[in-house]
Amino acid sequence: MTTKTQVVTITSGKGGVGKTTTTGNLSAALAQLGKKIVCIDADIGLRNLDLIMGMEARIRYDIVDVVEGRAKVKQALIQHKLMPNLYLIPAAQTRDKSAVSPSQMINIVRELKQEEFDFILIDSPAGIERGFQNAVAPADEVLIVTNPEVSAVRDADRIIGLLEANTRNNKKLPMRLIINRVKPDMVRRGEMLSADDVVDILNIALIGIVPDDESVLIAGNKGTPDPASKAGMAFRNIARRLLGEEVPFMNLDGRGSILQRIVRLFGGS
Repeated sequence: MTTKTQVVTITSGKGGVGKTTTTGNLSAALAQLGKKIVCIDADIGLRNLDLIMGMEARIRYDIVDVVEGRAKVKQALIQHKLMPNLYLIPAAQTRDKSAVSPSQMINIVRELKQEEFDFILIDSPAGIERGFQNAVAPADEVLIVTNPEVSAVRDADRIIGLLEANTRNNKKLPMRLIINRVKPDMVRRGEMLSADDVVDILNIALIGIVPDDESVLIAGNKGTPDPASKAGMAFRNIARRLLGEEVPFMNLDGRGSILQRIVRLFGGS
């Protein structure tokens, strides 16, 4: 039976919100749930996904090599040593984002679908230029990562607006939200937006809340995700929701007075 491959792009408006870390941890969580996964690093010129996944020493070909005909898609695939059902196509370090076009990204994804992956996760660069367009072009769904901070939420709102205008066959591209690096103590003190605040402002469905957890940094430096950490459990819950399960959200919420400040930024009263 042919596998129906789901193509999911992970993006954000603002850099530094944990988008690449989210891609790496979510891919590992899906692989640990028995799914066959391939990640594509679309951040050409600034690749980091290979480091997060502990696969940097095994790169022979990258996505630009595939586009320019020096390698086949299969040759560029790197298999994870500890999770054999997890693969990566790395970005190029010495080129810029104009080296790949949206149509070429679509073609690469089309070839990968023939390998019967359950999910193709695309790590989008920050911003709204060519790299973002490349990453979104083949997507079936987009996961938007933001932090519960004023600047990050405002940039996420900009990305949502662009995606809402990007219709295909008169249908909008499905979007869901991941709120990353939530600090419950700051939320309770009214110094950080709560998850409810962010969802109210951005008005898209929530798929995950990830607590601020230093183990994510440690795991990223080691290239090995920590599924037993609080953040690791949150990413596993997101993976299960992607698979259609109903999973309760972690209790990291609260209402903060900072909401009034951000509502003003979006024209609220």
